[in-house]
Amino acid sequence: MDSVFSEFFGTALKLFALMTPPAVLSAFLSGTKSYPTARKRATAIHTGVAVFVIGVVLYFFGESIFGVFGFTLDAFRIGSGVLLFLTAVSLMNETTDHPSMPVDADISVVPLAIPLCMGPASIGTVMVMGASASTPQERLIGAAALLVASGGVLLLLLMAESVEKVLHRTGIAVLSKLTGLLLAAIAAQVIFTGIQSFLG
Repeated sequence: MDSVFSEFFGTALKLFALMTPPAVLSAFLSGTKSYPTARKRATAIHTGVAVFVIGVVLYFFGESIFGVFGFTLDAFRIGSGVLLFLTAVSLMNETTDHPSMPVDADISVVPLAIPLCMGPASIGTVMVMGASASTPQERLIGAAALLVASGGVLLLLLMAESVEKVLHRTGIAVLSKLTGLLLAAIAAQVIFTGIQSFLG
């Protein structure tokens, strides 16, 4: 039982990191600056729901996509690992400034859900995780972890103004760098696993 909970929390934490919360938070604060409180809340909820729906579809149907396009799981591991590493480098080099967006634009799905939360790297990783889950229990753990990670993004966005007051822009930038380091480590492990399986 302990191993199940350990796997669940580990997977949820990994997925949450993959969703690059500091970058999403910064973009949300910039994009909703002129929104009334009710619209900010609605945008946060829509973003969380969109992230979960996209993640679940990719998680459960990623293996079918592999079959349609003729990809092997190991090849996709290596490819998604490389993209994840590039995402990590981007986080390490980014600033906290984001381009302004039209006041009437709905930013919940694009760009918050896609590509900030569910970019190429996180999409690839979720698809690999889904294809690697061989038992109903593993699939349930993955789906539950996706729910928790999406809920974490939702909670973060609902508390965005409070988080900004506590951390300020500098603190958010530091968190972004730390997230980049974590993603780089995850990317290295994903690439190593893909190469090891391919050669073995």
